[in-house]
Amino acid sequence: MNCYLPDSNCYELLTIIGKGFEELMIVNLARYKPTGEFVTVRRINLEACTNEMVAFLQGELHVSKFFSHPNLVPYKAAFIADNELWVVTSFMAYGSAKDLICTHFMDGMSELAMAYILQGVLKALDYIHHMGYVHRSVKASHVLISADGKVYLSGLRSNLSMISHGQRLKVVHDFPKYSIKVLPWLSPEVLQQNLQGYDAKSDIYSVGITACELANGHVPFKDMPATQMLLEKLNGTVPCLLDTTTIPPEELTMKPSRSGVSTGLGEGMAASSGRASNGEAAPHPYHRTFSPSFHHFVEQCLQRNPDLRSNAVPLKRFLNCCILSHLSPALKACRHKILVLFLDWF
Repeated sequence: MNCYLPDSNCYELLTIIGKGFEELMIVNLARYKPTGEFVTVRRINLEACTNEMVAFLQGELHVSKFFSHPNLVPYKAAFIADNELWVVTSFMAYGSAKDLICTHFMDGMSELAMAYILQGVLKALDYIHHMGYVHRSVKASHVLISADGKVYLSGLRSNLSMISHGQRLKVVHDFPKYSIKVLPWLSPEVLQQNLQGYDAKSDIYSVGITACELANGHVPFKDMPATQMLLEKLNGTVPCLLDTTTIPPEELTMKPSRSGVSTGLGEGMAASSGRASNGEAAPHPYHRTFSPSFHHFVEQCLQRNPDLRSNAVPLKRFLNCCILSHLSPALKACRHKILVLFLDWF
């Protein structure tokens, strides 16, 4: 962690920007008084936490001390103030990828934007897996984007070490605690909870679900009862990207987009309204076509058999090629700013 003072008086709490952890956590935008820098402060009411919850939080702080990667949320400080645990992290001006979907891209993002975001996620996962951990909570709300367009993975509370007595385990069996809200993203082998267990490939499945979430504007299996969701996943039901190749032509009827934003591959980044410029109704929001390569990427992530899934390394290489193939020579030189350019357009 950076040397930020562990004193609540050094932080001016501003607006509340979120809640979580069984409604025991309040997330504030705050100003660090010594420098004037904006930060995020998570305040957890420890008096309302069980001993198990406290141990769970300690696990997050433990890994945050020795995890260091450009695509993991940097922790500034952690300390106790009265009856609260304060965790200070960098402020992410664009919020989470889920925030962007809810406010600007309700029908999904463009392929280029998704490739850039998912590449950052896979870089973080590659590091986490190399360190001997499984993340177990990859989803759009845990993907944060800073003012300069950098992608950060959060949600370290659910991390699980695969190292025991100095040896790396082949599989683990622990079911993530406080995971009711993350069930749609969990892999079949994590949900199944059998003797075969699971490994880091379970995170790759979650990447595939997150890709569908970013592309379609909603997470697969949303609002589905947990038992039905488990059966669907165990029976091999595989979500997909919604476009002209996966939706029957008769269903692609004329229908205004919910977001009013064009999200198709290769299309301009100009906003559209519910009606076209000639006064006719706008096309169906999923009347677009993602590349065969991107469909294949999602299929590779969502293989029912974890042994058939790729790991993070080849997947992030593929996404890098995907990003470069969409850029002109001029944009390739500043590709780290692509996401900012894309978001600022809206």
